[in-house]
Amino acid sequence: VQLVESGGGLVQAGGSLRLSCAASGQTFSNYDMGWFRQAPGKEREFVAAISSSGSRTSYVESVKGRFTISRDNAKNTVTLQMNSLKVEDTAVYYCAAAPASGRGRYTDREYNYWGQGTQVTVSS
Repeated sequence: VQLVESGGGLVQAGGSLRLSCAASGQTFSNYDMGWFRQAPGKEREFVAAISSSGSRTSYVESVKGRFTISRDNAKNTVTLQMNSLKVEDTAVYYCAAAPASGRGRYTDREYNYWGQGTQVTVSS
């Protein structure tokens, strides 16, 4: 599976950004998808995940109520809508894929495929 993220950029605190991840190479609907982020000097952390069918989503506590993950299996895309952005959301955001498992995936070692990342910078 090849993954390509887009939509990152610079935004002021309180603003919004929409990240997209385009997948190719395999049947997209057979994969659970996740978003992770890595800030400078920090480990990569889980942000959100969505099951292969889109019926189940999960979020890290710090983004609940502000971020929404969704997917369009007809267009082979997964999206992360980020609202009410905070300075601490600044990071490189990565899209990841793993074969559908029927269970939640919250750690990077559970994902097999990764995009190149897109920078999100939130200014105060």
